[in-house]
Amino acid sequence: MQSTSESVAAVQAVLNRLASAWEHHDAEAYGELFTEDATYITYVGTFYQGRRDIVESHRTLFAGFLKGTRLADEILDVRFYGPGVAVVNGRGDTYKGKRPEKLGKIQTYTLVRDTDAGADGQWRIAAFQNTKRKPLMEAVSYRFAPGLVPAAEH
Repeated sequence: MQSTSESVAAVQAVLNRLASAWEHHDAEAYGELFTEDATYITYVGTFYQGRRDIVESHRTLFAGFLKGTRLADEILDVRFYGPGVAVVNGRGDTYKGKRPEKLGKIQTYTLVRDTDAGADGQWRIAAFQNTKRKPLMEAVSYRFAPGLVPAAEH
């Protein structure tokens, strides 16, 4: 069994490989980091079910809308729910050229350790949720309802 620090490093390595696959516009390598039955929700609300759906959608994105982009991310929190489940919250964005200082999306990854018979025991993403932040709406809501400000932003 991995220690917590080893598990955090293993989970971070998956997200690093995700960014690398994105940078190389390699939809197959990107999809390999997901479980066969993974779910993927984009910031526009599109719901993809299964690794093949994720691969094919990214193949299209890498050839079109997201051609030439890179993936930026920042991990905010990693929590483990037993030895084989991790939830990661972070910020992320796509970009061309210089990496943005402020990342415009908030993301949740649920990772599981793939230990089924014949599996390689690697961490894989079972679910991904991507939400575009709306800083102006946040600022307005915080102004009129200060109790909405998250503790991390105090």
